[in-house]
Amino acid sequence: MARSLVDLLTAHASNHPERTAYRHLVTGDCDGEIQELTYDRLATRSRAVAAWLQERGLAGSRAMLLYPPGPEFICAYLGCLSAGVVAVPGVPPQGRAQNHRALTRMKRLVADADARVILGGRDVITALDGMAGHLPELDGIARVATEDIPDDAAAAWREPELTADSVAFLQYTSGSTSAPRGVVVTHGNLLDNERVITERMGHTPGTIAEYGHELFVSWLPVYHDMGLIGPVLNTVYLGATATLFSPLHFLQRPNRWLTAVSRYRPHTSGGPNFAYELCLKHADPELLDGLDLSSWKVAFNGAEPVRAATLRRFADTFGRAGFRREALYPCYGLAEATLMVTGGTVDTPPTLLAAADGAPNAGEADAAAVGCGRPGPGVTVAIVHPEWHKELPEGEIGEIWVGGASVAKGYWRNALATRESFRAQLPDREGRFLRTGDLGLLRDGELFVTGRLKDLIVIDGRNHYPQDLELTAELAHPALRPGCTAAFSVDAGAEGEQPVLVAETAPDTAGASQKITDVIRSALGEAHGLSVRDVVLVRPGTIPKTSSGKIQRRATRAAYLDGTLAVVTAPAVP
Repeated sequence: MARSLVDLLTAHASNHPERTAYRHLVTGDCDGEIQELTYDRLATRSRAVAAWLQERGLAGSRAMLLYPPGPEFICAYLGCLSAGVVAVPGVPPQGRAQNHRALTRMKRLVADADARVILGGRDVITALDGMAGHLPELDGIARVATEDIPDDAAAAWREPELTADSVAFLQYTSGSTSAPRGVVVTHGNLLDNERVITERMGHTPGTIAEYGHELFVSWLPVYHDMGLIGPVLNTVYLGATATLFSPLHFLQRPNRWLTAVSRYRPHTSGGPNFAYELCLKHADPELLDGLDLSSWKVAFNGAEPVRAATLRRFADTFGRAGFRREALYPCYGLAEATLMVTGGTVDTPPTLLAAADGAPNAGEADAAAVGCGRPGPGVTVAIVHPEWHKELPEGEIGEIWVGGASVAKGYWRNALATRESFRAQLPDREGRFLRTGDLGLLRDGELFVTGRLKDLIVIDGRNHYPQDLELTAELAHPALRPGCTAAFSVDAGAEGEQPVLVAETAPDTAGASQKITDVIRSALGEAHGLSVRDVVLVRPGTIPKTSSGKIQRRATRAAYLDGTLAVVTAPAVP
């Protein structure tokens, strides 16, 4: 029985050495340059990196990984696992004076993880060497461009002594509600979550063989849990093939994603809700006529609120290209549970829960809550009162608690946060639970996620979920960009807490900004009984989001209070 992904990589390299593990579209285009990595080559490169780390006595220490998209990151990541080194995926600083945000985050992660070595692409390491004089954080930290480690170094590799409790890597959270924390993921956590993903997404041996081992197409960032644990690691877990390309290439031309799915015909591909919206914006007749999406079995949608309107429009629009509504696959997960917690049922359309009579947006089909599927095997989901710590009956909203072998060990060197989030207990339930901080309900065993506990808006003693306010606003006027709205409350002194809504809209709507805000105010008043303190329209792409696309409401609130929002202003009257 495999003890780790290292064992599985060894088996795949032995059993089918020439099978393609990863195909990288260098330009994002199927007809552009393509790099392929066989299982034999993947094992050799991983062992060469591992041997380099082992020879320097780095087993057990942390290695920061800073790579542009491409196969070298995967070799380095699996090289760390093969050496018993704890991998720490990061975002390489690049462009515009080495990208201040990425540089700041890198310095914070290097310090927090106490990294002993930085592995990176040649350009990244060269840039860091050039900045070393201005970055005291790099003092005493070895740096190597892993392309420069020769293949023959692999001969010196020694198999590490790994157990289920050995730490595999630190997954730093994207920080939608707090500063990034390093989630300690063990080899046992990884294997268990790969098992959950495999079962929930129907990645059976027969299905993989039917698809000629073409399992994934993905543009998701590999330093983020959704892109890493899913497409990258489930591929090597199963000995399948994945086609990968850069998130930037997807954002530049979203049709590249659908073109790659049409060309390589994988079983599974997906992303956050915003990715499906981007594809809809570029769905012209010429694109639709050139696509064949009929083999796409699992179109997963997670990491941010899943919108019923997005699912409906995507199925309607791309049905012309063979896409089936049954392929839509909402799911829920988080880094603290390694990745996947719940997922839909393959070949079954998503479950929609209509707003109850008298509730905001009742009767609006696009306002229905979307089910995120059922827990994977061995995963327990409980809905709990966040203050009383008592399990709630089916249908009631509470905090989502998760138990099982996929739940990570805790937060790196943060005993207090680990105790608060990972050590929760319930009467009449065995074991410890992870407090996710997310709110939701169970209906017929299926999970519906309703929001974040810390984002809850309380006005005059009534609870309002920001997602509900945001959805009402987006349904009220077509100028608002789907999934690009943030609702929060501010202290209005004697008036108490008052709601504010910030929404992205196109600059060419500036002349109609007053009319748009009036429509939104009216809709929020009618649907929620709220008098909104302020409605602010801002330029596209300026509302803060995490790397997985989640709205950062607290960051938006801070920008609102600081007066730093990129407000769309009406043109001056001549």
